Amino acid sequence: MDINQITTFLGWCTVINMGFLAFAAIFLLIFKDLVINIHSKLTGVSASKLPALYFSYMANYKIGILMFNLVPYIALTLMG
Repeated sequence: MDINQITTFLGWCTVINMGFLAFAAIFLLIFKDLVINIHSKLTGVSASKLPALYFSYMANYKIGILMFNLVPYIALTLMG
């Protein structure tokens, strides 16, 4: 693989991961009560703690996207 292929790959990875993050955020906004109810029953975590866990999950996922997809994409774009 050359730099152009890796740059294209990382660009699409960024787009797909940001799309997944946006989908998860919109889904949680629209179906918050349903999702909390299901996850509370499945995991045994109290319903009052789940919104904080969702926020933490989404924040960590966003940081991961930035670190592993977007920053290398920008660096390779600047190099090429």
